[in-house]
Formats: sequence, structure tokens, C-alpha cells
Amino acid sequence: MKIGDVAQKLDVPTHVLRHWDDVGVVVPERLPSGHRDYSEEHMRRLRVLRACQGVGISLADIRLILHRDESERTVVIAEHLARIRRQRAELERAERFLAHVIDCTHDLLTRCPRCSAYSDT
Repeated sequence: MKIGDVAQKLDVPTHVLRHWDDVGVVVPERLPSGHRDYSEEHMRRLRVLRACQGVGISLADIRLILHRDESERTVVIAEHLARIRRQRAELERAERFLAHVIDCTHDLLTRCPRCSAYSDT
């Protein structure tokens, strides 16, 4: 698939795809003419790249994640899993707090033990 088609499908500018190629994150095959040729595997990798960016993973770390032969890969993945788990716990805690606040009858948050407990941590 040509770079313009890929850019359109993923809704990214072609210069971004070129950059990802240049830094070695997703490197498509080259046609005899020198043009980039993206396979379905490249498209899958690009979708993973976009999903990883969506959760705040840097391009450098995405490169490590996508390339199995990278020595730091396991450490990077473990760090991101730990961060995601911490964020999930924080989001769940915030969800419980907000769900409580909807029905909280106290006029001030400081008068409610449950609301105060959320601000104490």
C-alpha cells in the first residue's frame, strides 16, 4: 500500500509516517522505485503505535515494544504496565469519590468523612 493511502486510512500526515520510518519504529518495504510499500503487517503495527501513543507511551518506547529483539523491551513494558495499573487505581478511586459526591448530603466536603478521605491521600 502506498504512503498516501496509509496516511488516509490512519488519518495521519505522510510526513509523520516518514518520520516513524526514519526513526525505525515502523519501517515499510521499499519498491524498486524507492517508494514505501506498507503491508497489512505494517498497518497493524501502525495501529498499535497509535494506540500506544493514545495512552501516553513515547515513540522511543513504542519502538522498543514493537521490536522483539530489543534488549530493554521487557523492562520498558513492565514500567508501562506498572504506570497503567497505578493510573487505573487512581481512576477507580476518583470514580468512587465522584459517585459518592453526587449523592453526598454534606454542605462542605470537609464535613463528610468519605469526601475528606479522598482528599487525604
